[in-house]
Amino acid sequence: MLALSTRFSNDVDRRAVADAIPLFLPAIPFGFVLGLANTESAMPAFVAWLTSPLIFAGAAQLAVVTLAGTASIWAVIVAGLVINTRHVMYSAAMAPAFSDQPRWMRWFGSFLLIDQVFALAILQVDRPPAEFRRYYLAVGLFFFVNWQWATAVGMVVGPVVPESWRLDFAPAVMFLGLVLIGIQRLPQGVAALVGGLVGLAAAGLQDRLGILVGAVAGVVAGSIAEYRVAARDETSAT
Repeated sequence: MLALSTRFSNDVDRRAVADAIPLFLPAIPFGFVLGLANTESAMPAFVAWLTSPLIFAGAAQLAVVTLAGTASIWAVIVAGLVINTRHVMYSAAMAPAFSDQPRWMRWFGSFLLIDQVFALAILQVDRPPAEFRRYYLAVGLFFFVNWQWATAVGMVVGPVVPESWRLDFAPAVMFLGLVLIGIQRLPQGVAALVGGLVGLAAAGLQDRLGILVGAVAGVVAGSIAEYRVAARDETSAT
């Protein structure tokens, strides 16, 4: 029985990692950009890097470290909150799957709920609770662990990156992985595409506000697309 249980767990873990790898690859350049931003931030380098394990939300991290020293503390806080507004929608969508999970999973699992984890986990909500939990945690921890080294490497290679590749293009890179995710999920794809294009167009704004403008545009566009998809589905059902 133990052998069967172990084999089952290993199968779920392998499936989770296999699903996660294609979505992590486009996040690597964003991790490098964030690492570069850490080295150029007004924050001490180590404090800036700590945003990776403590915040674990790339877009919000980038806003915090780039606005530090150039904007008020309230502007930094508002930027992080606005950028992460989309997580409210993610949480609402995942709530039924988490209702049957133990309390520790509801607390810890929510910390791991980034865009890529949501895109993969939402397709697994029909699994039994224990199997879903195993898959979710395997995906979430895969992204968490690898995100740490991606940002750390970015801090090392950042100084040799040409100036023309640097933070002015960070908003577009920020949404690169989400565009690929959005191929199968229209609202997320719309949010990623709009956010990336608007962020790139606004890259020259003072105090790196292009990051915030792009994020707000993406959230609004994604919300509109989500509403229209829901309305269409409801019409089709009736």
